[in-house]
Amino acid sequence: MKDWKKHRLPIILLLVILGYSCASIGTPDGGPYDEMPPKFIGSTPALHAVNAKENKLELEFDEFIKLEKAAEKVVVSPPQLEQPEIKVSGKKVVVELVDTLKDATTYTIDFSDAIVDNNEGNPMGHFTYSFSTGDVIDTMEVAGTVLNAADLEPIKGMLVGLQKNLNDSAFKTLPFDRVSRTDSRGRFIIRGVAPGEYRIYALMDGNQNYLFDSKTEMIAFSDSIIVPSMTGAVRQDTIWKDTLTVDTIKTVNYTRFLPDDVILRAFKEENDRQYFSRSQRDKENHFILKFSAKADTLPRLKGLNFDEKDAFIVEANEGNDSICYWIKDSLLVQMDTLVVQMDYLYTDTLNQLVPKTDTLYLANKMTKEQREKLQKQAEEEKEKERKKRERKGLEPIAEKTPFLTMKVNASSSFDVNQNVQLSFDEPVARIDTSAIHVCIKEDSTWIETPFLFMADSVTPRQYEILAEWQPEREYQLKIDSTAIVGIYGLHTDKVEQTFKVKGLNEYGTILLNILGAPETGVVELLDNGGNVLRQQPISNGTADFYYLKPDTKYYIRMFDDRNRNGKWDTGNFEQGIQAEEVYYFPKVWEMKANFEFEESWNIHEVPADKQKLDEIKKQKPEQEKQVRERNKERARKLGRL
Repeated sequence: MKDWKKHRLPIILLLVILGYSCASIGTPDGGPYDEMPPKFIGSTPALHAVNAKENKLELEFDEFIKLEKAAEKVVVSPPQLEQPEIKVSGKKVVVELVDTLKDATTYTIDFSDAIVDNNEGNPMGHFTYSFSTGDVIDTMEVAGTVLNAADLEPIKGMLVGLQKNLNDSAFKTLPFDRVSRTDSRGRFIIRGVAPGEYRIYALMDGNQNYLFDSKTEMIAFSDSIIVPSMTGAVRQDTIWKDTLTVDTIKTVNYTRFLPDDVILRAFKEENDRQYFSRSQRDKENHFILKFSAKADTLPRLKGLNFDEKDAFIVEANEGNDSICYWIKDSLLVQMDTLVVQMDYLYTDTLNQLVPKTDTLYLANKMTKEQREKLQKQAEEEKEKERKKRERKGLEPIAEKTPFLTMKVNASSSFDVNQNVQLSFDEPVARIDTSAIHVCIKEDSTWIETPFLFMADSVTPRQYEILAEWQPEREYQLKIDSTAIVGIYGLHTDKVEQTFKVKGLNEYGTILLNILGAPETGVVELLDNGGNVLRQQPISNGTADFYYLKPDTKYYIRMFDDRNRNGKWDTGNFEQGIQAEEVYYFPKVWEMKANFEFEESWNIHEVPADKQKLDEIKKQKPEQEKQVRERNKERARKLGRL
């Protein structure tokens, strides 16, 4: 007993040390992540129950759950005018339908992937709960994709609905009978559909009334009647041993619901309701008037505290809905506020254009007093600097001559299909083209060559110098001082700039033979940002693009220019006009110098939802949670891979 007491302390210390060393062999990592999504156990009423009368629904799962973005993902059909109450209670989802249940109707609640487990957030997948208030539950489905008609971008979060009433007016007067919502790929599945004939529509429902009642809402409609059906089909299901190894591939029989490939091209109608939107005087010498829609005529302005005759230079865009007024008189520029009477056409409540008069007060950002104060401060600072330099015996800083700002776009390495561009910050009053010279180098001598000088037809205050540029030749642009004078009396400084035109062997070419294209087709060359670089109408089934830069990615798009106005036009539901159809060539060209691609393109060969390449889509598919990848990454960090 004494011996035990003698050695007790060392033994206890030894046990503590052994216990600590055992515990320190490795850091617990918590094991692999839970990969299993929640499982549906049962519900009240039961799944696919008939003759159900309960407004309150309870769905039970095998573990604690939560809902992610329920307002965005969960869709109840038929649509509910009063939003249902959806909440989670432990392992249950409780749904309370506020609207009165309809007789003999199949109800579906599509949860998409909103139900996830509470710990790891594993989504349950495309879970749908359904029941019927009648003796029969409808089980057919209609599926497809909604794309932006202008650029074939998948549209996320758009309502897609079926209407039993086949009259076009139903889209504006009656809520949908069955409804779904598109996912991040633009895909939709409308479930619980009964046999019959339907119209199908898509709607970006701003006011959540399931009606198309505003031209600000994006819509889509099909010209065809939808007749749901079903057929037997088979598919191949792959069972994986792990993330890399296939176990078995099974052939599975299933019921295929049709149609499952509906393509809806969505668009916003052109807003034809005209009203004055706003005025903006962001600079002293001009102001901008904005209108809601295109107009055939400009508004009439009358000065109430100045004489408006010959007071402005007007720059209007093509639709006359954005108009810039440059104030020519410097005395008017200095006025604190211009008071203007504006007469214009306005769309009244009967959708008729009627005359309207507004009074505008166009105020400078700073008053005359504030501007004079700033000017005085600048002059005082300038005088201080002069005296400082004088005390130090330094020469005074020479006064800089103010010139009219002109940007010349003529890089030293010049593209053979390019033109010299001149752009200005203010309108030009006078241009003396005889003071502009374009010369080509012959041996060591500059020889004048003919050119055309043109105002840009689209961009205000921009001009182009056009010539037959010869490959691999040097050119010189000379613009004499005072050649160009602005509306406030400033003239440009002299310009002397040389550039060399690239050789033809520095470019690539795309030659397209287009099958199935309409005569009114217009083909566009795009960069990887979707910007239009060039466009040309189809000629005899072909469209060719020359002088393409090497090491650059190019994409091709075409639209059916039905009205031959050279631009894509939207649709009109009331007139039954679809937006002009757009097609993408599902290929990218990485251009090579001195190389020619000749391609045949059947515009109908690839379905519309698969034409636009993922790399240039702005709406990317949402990545489903990959728990296996998380475990692999975790194992790699622990040195087990």
